[in-house]
Amino acid sequence: MLGRGGKKAKTRQELARIGEEHAARYLRSLGYRVRERNYRTRSGEVDIVAEHKGALVFVEVKARSSTDFAEPRESVTTAKQRQIARVAASYLGARERRERVTRFDVVEVFVTPEGRVEKLNVIAGAFEAR
Repeated sequence: MLGRGGKKAKTRQELARIGEEHAARYLRSLGYRVRERNYRTRSGEVDIVAEHKGALVFVEVKARSSTDFAEPRESVTTAKQRQIARVAASYLGARERRERVTRFDVVEVFVTPEGRVEKLNVIAGAFEAR
């Protein structure tokens, strides 16, 4: 598959890896403390678990090299939100000993077809647990 300018476009897995790496770094620069990456349960996975301003934040990262069809945040469907909320509940049950304020953020990562990150956008409180 060729991207613009004849360069080979990144695979979906490469985009995800690039996006998650840059998102974690960017979140740290904004004062988030990343606790875990790629936390998995039988219910699914959450890309980043972090703390920010007293809240425990579950972060979904969406990296895209094109927005021709939709913005990255639009791919966090209601079904995906439910799955992330189930993983978050599992995380809270397994790792937290006290009640915590929780939040669900989405980080959009815009990547060129060659793999260079052009822009990151954090949507704090992107959705509520369903």
